[in-house]
Amino acid sequence: MTTKVSMFQGKNVRKTLHNNEWWFVVEDIVSVLTDSMNPKDYLNKMRKRDPELEKGYGQFVHTLDVDTKGGLQKMNCATTEGCFRIIQSIPSPKAEPFKRWLAKVGYERVQEIEDPELATKRTRTLYKLKGYSDNWIEKRMRGIAIREELTDEWKNRGAASRRDYEILTSEISKASFGVTPGDYKKLKGLKRENLRDHMDDLELIFTMLGERATTEIHRTEDSKGVPKLKSDAREGGDIAGGARKKLEKRLGRSIVTGKNFLNNPERKYLPEK
Repeated sequence: MTTKVSMFQGKNVRKTLHNNEWWFVVEDIVSVLTDSMNPKDYLNKMRKRDPELEKGYGQFVHTLDVDTKGGLQKMNCATTEGCFRIIQSIPSPKAEPFKRWLAKVGYERVQEIEDPELATKRTRTLYKLKGYSDNWIEKRMRGIAIREELTDEWKNRGAASRRDYEILTSEISKASFGVTPGDYKKLKGLKRENLRDHMDDLELIFTMLGERATTEIHRTEDSKGVPKLKSDAREGGDIAGGARKKLEKRLGRSIVTGKNFLNNPERKYLPEK
């Protein structure tokens, strides 16, 4: 599940990826179109006024997990098509421009499914705008590809829940760096930020090594089931951890660092080559 925030005329509209399709938070749409201080109440009254909308509401509105400031919450979400039906019941001068915006934002995912390079280009551009160097971006993008390859293996080999993925990721991290991802974020002073977006060159490299080694172990041993995947993850992380410790001994310093992009812009400590 992936939650992102898009902007329409200065207001946030949250969307979450479900079955390769964007689902938009219904309350956000009502808030944008009505400027209501209580969009949930407005929506309930609107459904009572529109019997046809009420009748079909459950067919195009589903309750999905949405990442919020308070953590994952169950929220009513609708696809682009479902949103169009809701908009029909809202008298608003913003309706038509919002429909055009919604169609564009919803279609971007379809384009990315048909041409994955579009998603990659957008990601590179975002990192560039945030001030990351080209060298760092190359490593980060390669790390994303390695991570996706690994999670595909987990999915095909028996990891069925988000919790399974968290456990396996934690095993690799503990063996690679001596800390769990949660402890690593605390070390860097992060809260909801993506840990890997705040790693330097060497941290990214050892992360990739641990995950790539784990993928190869899975394939070589044709691993099945979470217990075996967990054991493989620990061994893959050990390979990266062993290499990290050798380098730390040679350098006389720890690779695991508290630096983060918020306080230490990447360009300041990752020189271009």
